[in-house]
Amino acid sequence: MSGGLSREPHAARSGIGPGVGRRALVVEDEEQLAALVASYLERDGFEVSVTGDGTEAVALARTVDPDMVVLDLGLPGLDGVEVCRQIRTFSDAYIVIATARSDEIDTLIGLSVGADDYMTKPFSPRELMARIQAMLRRPRPLGHVSDDRSHAQQFGALRIDVAGRDAWLDGEPIALTRTEFDLLATLAEHPRLAFSRRQLIESVWGSTWVGDEHLVDVHIGHLRRKLGDEATTGRFVRTIRGVGYRMGTGE
Repeated sequence: MSGGLSREPHAARSGIGPGVGRRALVVEDEEQLAALVASYLERDGFEVSVTGDGTEAVALARTVDPDMVVLDLGLPGLDGVEVCRQIRTFSDAYIVIATARSDEIDTLIGLSVGADDYMTKPFSPRELMARIQAMLRRPRPLGHVSDDRSHAQQFGALRIDVAGRDAWLDGEPIALTRTEFDLLATLAEHPRLAFSRRQLIESVWGSTWVGDEHLVDVHIGHLRRKLGDEATTGRFVRTIRGVGYRMGTGE
């Protein structure tokens, strides 16, 4: 899939970056493109694994335990959608999908199986790295997830520990992706504030993110399903007509 990235002069190596000490997996069957993406990730400090095979990508994700996955949807054999779905069953790595197809449904399907962000080919490698860097700057727990629920917020049957990145519904843990949790945490930290899509994007994806703001709606839909929430009632996540979303009381 040549032509997937627009070629730009390589920036000077900075020696530091958000990727230092982190692992990335590049899944792309066009070797030149895969090498270019890998080179930018390595320059930012990532330890990078590369494959053009979907089945091997799933196996590598289990072995390498990446923090970031750059995933082409148009893989031969096991396609990128199925790779994303399988990886998401055991990993909370950030997943950025890339597609050369013009049909919007490809992007929506990729997001529906757990991808965090998307880019349409051709795209600038600098834009890709800006997206990745914004994701990695989101606050993360160090070393372990806290089991201390004393500082958790309560919204009816929903309990959220933002610091420990835990959420429980009726006392049972909820398996949220990183992006789903980040959206929930943003709403929960300011429960009286109605957020626009743009405000949520800036909080979760970063101020440099460019794309269709309805990406937020897709992830909110996933979050609501896991919370057993309905868009019409908004028990936990309420739709504010003409504005965006705010946290519900849980009642």
